[in-house]
Amino acid sequence: MDILLQLLLLVVGFVMLIKGADWFVEGASKIADRFGIPQLVIGLTIVAMGTSLPEAAVSISAAVQGSAEITIGNVMGSNILNVLIILGLTSVVRTISVQKSTVYYEIPFVIIVTAVLAGVGLMDNRVSRLEGVLLWVFFIAYMLYLLVMAKKGAPMEDVPEAGKNESLLKLIFFVIFGAAIIVFGSDITVDAATKIATAFGMSERFIGLTIVALGTSLPELVTSVTAAIKGKADIAVGNIVGSNIFNVLFVVGTTALITPVTYAAGFTVDSIVAIASGVLLFLCVIKGKKLTRTGGIIMLVGYAAYFVYLIR
Repeated sequence: MDILLQLLLLVVGFVMLIKGADWFVEGASKIADRFGIPQLVIGLTIVAMGTSLPEAAVSISAAVQGSAEITIGNVMGSNILNVLIILGLTSVVRTISVQKSTVYYEIPFVIIVTAVLAGVGLMDNRVSRLEGVLLWVFFIAYMLYLLVMAKKGAPMEDVPEAGKNESLLKLIFFVIFGAAIIVFGSDITVDAATKIATAFGMSERFIGLTIVALGTSLPELVTSVTAAIKGKADIAVGNIVGSNIFNVLFVVGTTALITPVTYAAGFTVDSIVAIASGVLLFLCVIKGKKLTRTGGIIMLVGYAAYFVYLIR
């Protein structure tokens, strides 16, 4: 009965993370729009960070609770899932066009920062506060790049137009309530996932790489596949790559600033897979600036092989 309760709590935690992030992004986007901040800038910053809030909340909560392996497992697992499963499924539904800047700048950048994280983590099996500062330096550089892109008028996804007649207090409530739901949801998720892992003899690494990673990636999965079905999948690659960059630099960087993060030697293969998934994405889109069904199938097969490795 206790296991069933923990499974129920895990589902409840995931629902809270997804809805909390949704409310936070909606409220923050509309407040920014109300004060005249361009939709492009809103999309590049608030919305992109909003999709990484579940990962951030779970990772920070896990580190504070002493379950640090879930932190790296969640980020690496989410980034692998984002590319191999979410983009794989999305491109099987519909071929995805990829912006030139995403191909030549953002995809290589996510490969580089993932390699940097793996390098500093595996060097002494932890990400220290100083290394957290390094990740934040990269994060600030990335934000400056986004602002330059915004000034150049680079195209960006549609962001819900703010209803000018909506109450500012209502929008502020959405932001505060959404953030609170994310925090509570992360606590519930980490606690339930840890207890389930312990009960079944699973490691925190495995639970972080699979169950928690999938749960925190659900917003991206639902959004990307739904967009593909509606014929609006062109933004999927840019969004996923941006989310992966935020996960490495903002999520791990912020967590490390709060408390040093354990980076166990067991994450070596997962780190290689995370880097390889970025390289595979680059190779699939470099020629035609499109992610085709063939590329999507290769990605799904790649994840299947990786999952077999995890459960072996």
